[in-house]
Amino acid sequence: MKTIPLADTSAPHAAHLPHVVIIGGGASGVLLAAHLLRDPATPLRVTVIEGRHMLGCGVAYSTSDPGHLLNTRVANMSAFPDDPDHFRRWLAARGDGATGACFVGRATYGAYMTDLLAPLSADGRLRCLRATCIRLVTTRAGAAAHLDDGQVVPADRAVLATGHALPEPDPTGLVHGAWQQADPPPQGGRVVIIGSGLSMVDQAISLLSHGHRGEIVALSRRAQLPRVHATGAPLSITRAEVPLGAPVSFILSWLRDLAARAEAQGGTWRDAVDGVRPHLSALWRAMSVADRARFLRHAAPWWEVHRHRLPPESAAILQRALDSGQMRQLAGRFDGTSRDGAILRAHWRPRGADRILTLDAARIVDCRGIRRDPRANATPLVADLLATGRARIDPVRIGLDVAADCALIGADGRPAPRIRVIGPASRAAFWEITAIPDIRDQAQTLAVALIRDVAPHRQAATAAP
Repeated sequence: MKTIPLADTSAPHAAHLPHVVIIGGGASGVLLAAHLLRDPATPLRVTVIEGRHMLGCGVAYSTSDPGHLLNTRVANMSAFPDDPDHFRRWLAARGDGATGACFVGRATYGAYMTDLLAPLSADGRLRCLRATCIRLVTTRAGAAAHLDDGQVVPADRAVLATGHALPEPDPTGLVHGAWQQADPPPQGGRVVIIGSGLSMVDQAISLLSHGHRGEIVALSRRAQLPRVHATGAPLSITRAEVPLGAPVSFILSWLRDLAARAEAQGGTWRDAVDGVRPHLSALWRAMSVADRARFLRHAAPWWEVHRHRLPPESAAILQRALDSGQMRQLAGRFDGTSRDGAILRAHWRPRGADRILTLDAARIVDCRGIRRDPRANATPLVADLLATGRARIDPVRIGLDVAADCALIGADGRPAPRIRVIGPASRAAFWEITAIPDIRDQAQTLAVALIRDVAPHRQAATAAP
């Protein structure tokens, strides 16, 4: 497998070309770079800045556990919407006979993301820097990224591809983060996992595959596991059928009617959910702020367990643990931790009750997902953008405020077209922008806009007498 080293690989002959700097080298940043540079004739150069992970891996694909599978089939994971077989062909070239219906390991997909950039470095239009961007400013010519090693990278346009706002490690050390590296817990000890979504599934599968014998307890508000993938065909739903701007209660009723329609046609509710998928961002953007908040408060957990589903292989592992009694689910609210010597204690309030109960544990893991306070969990870069007024938090506080064209919105309410946002960092504007099929569509659209925005202007400037 060819990989792109995180080093300066630019060539002098490319220095005059229009320049886009991408801050973040996870899947979002790599997909955008691949779309920007896919055509060798595009007069453009790109710098990708990444300080933590292998290019293309980010948080999602940095795992080394082979039991951590993609929750989307191979057929839907191509980097390019117009070449849906690209990922499967890449797998075949490696000797992997996975079909389009398979769910492969997330580490494998991270390798695919890294390999996307390999052929793009040959002509010098791609530069990759191992550094962390700590400040981003707009200039008369475009934008400038200030790095933690003292470098300043000027560009015509900058794109934030910074991924999810991850929580800081627990200062008490009593709770492990879902993405925190740690030695395995005692094999016979109880592990309490806060949350019951896909991060919990990864934690439980890792424990079980490494021979953990102790009890695994998943504690969440509703004790709902992600549903399981099954074969089906998305309903064909036109934009005219979608109740844009309707109250959340009406939209949910409409979704239930779609599920009934799918079942009447011999399918399942999955066909309704997948049929709505192309319209999700439009639905979200048409909601009032009050309805967005209402959706997040009441409906989002139910939507997510139906929308973000498990591969059958992962579901079977969990089901065996549940059936044997090694794993159980509890419905309630996490109420903090304490320690008694070597014993950790997780305090929780059962759903619908007033009393506080305690679970003794060898380890407590926080898997409550990615909806965190965006200001409290901001990276130094995002904190600086907020402090200087170059960015603001969206009204329902799930991320940075972003315009429909991906422009970052400042404290004054004005979009900054020289700074764009892509992927999970733009979630406040588009809601469903965490999965590859959605991010690749966004990357394709944004790449077209950026090329149109900067390349003709710079070419004309260069040609002027």
